[in-house]
Amino acid sequence: MYIHKHPYPPYIHENTEKLIVGTLPPPRFSVGELLEKDVDFCYGSAHNSLWRYIDKIYRLGLRYDNSAEAVEQRKRFLSEQRIGVFDIVERCKRKDMTASDLGMTNVVLRDLISALHRYTDVHTLLFIGGNSKNGPEYFFRRHAKSKGISLNTVTTTSPRINRFSIQGRVIETVSLTSSSGAANISIGSNPEFKRKKAENPDYTPFDFRIEQYKAFL
Repeated sequence: MYIHKHPYPPYIHENTEKLIVGTLPPPRFSVGELLEKDVDFCYGSAHNSLWRYIDKIYRLGLRYDNSAEAVEQRKRFLSEQRIGVFDIVERCKRKDMTASDLGMTNVVLRDLISALHRYTDVHTLLFIGGNSKNGPEYFFRRHAKSKGISLNTVTTTSPRINRFSIQGRVIETVSLTSSSGAANISIGSNPEFKRKKAENPDYTPFDFRIEQYKAFL
């Protein structure tokens, strides 16, 4: 059994307003065996396109390699836009070295609710993925329930939006479509994607995510 520990602490500042919330990067990030096009930072996997969507939306011209500059580019963007990253899983156990969320067992969560008490400018949580088992929203709901907090539904269509209150302020959660390639199958069955694909045969899952992410990031 392999113990998969998150290699990065939460990236958050006093003036952070939005938090990107995922689970864990692939195990190779925890053991320092990066691929040539991996970036040694949150969502730096060459097989996860979150930064490519952000790059496209903001026209950042990011590097995609193991360089220190690639990391600094991402940190600079997050700080300037008052966005943080607070992946909710601290560690878990796995039978093998895969990145599948469903493969996680004995999951230990980070205390995101306590972080929200400290960082009082945060008003939005952006879950990268839906409410499927072992996804970020799934774990956050469990975490919030343990603190006596429940989420109230705002919209049920994708991207799903919920709200909850803490310290007298309202925080919104948005479940964005996963940035991994595996989510392309679910995008293909999305009614809005189908409609736009029918109107424009060149419309792709990449375009779909760009439009969705642009509204919230």
